Amino acid sequence: MISLKPMNHEEFRQYISYAIEDYAKDKIASGNWSEDEAIDLSRESFERLLPNGEKTENNHLSSIFHDDILVGMIWISQKAPNEGFIYDFVIFEQYQGQGYGKKAMKEAEIIAKQLGMNKIGLNVFGHNKIARGLYEKMGYEITNITMAKTI
Repeated sequence: MISLKPMNHEEFRQYISYAIEDYAKDKIASGNWSEDEAIDLSRESFERLLPNGEKTENNHLSSIFHDDILVGMIWISQKAPNEGFIYDFVIFEQYQGQGYGKKAMKEAEIIAKQLGMNKIGLNVFGHNKIARGLYEKMGYEITNITMAKTI
C-alpha cells in the first residue's frame, strides 16, 4: 500500500540535500546551467521557492511510503485556490519500476482535490523519458515544449 504523509524535519533535511543536487544535475543535463554554477543556482531556486524550509502554507511536502518503507518524496504547491503545481516528485532509484510512482501520483491527486485543487501542472525535463511516460499514462498533457540545439 502506498501512502503520502507530511514530511517530518529529518525527512525534509534528507530530501532537500538530495533535491538540490538532483535539480542541478538535471539542469546541467538539459543544457540550462554549467557545472560551475549549477549547485549555487539550484540552492537559490529552492531557497526562493521554500523560504521557510518545510514550513510553508502553500507548499505540501510529503514522504511516500510503501507500508512503512520510505520510497520517495513529492512536493505540491498550491499556486491558486484551485490550481496546484508539482515541483518535485521522486521515487528513490532502488524502488523504481515497481509501480510506486503511479500509485503515489494517484494519492497526490486525492490530496490535491482535498485541498480544493482541480488542476495540477508540472514540468518534466525532456531527457527524463521514464517520468514523461509516467505522466502521460496518468493523463497529463503537454502544454508547452521548449527546444534547444547546441551549435
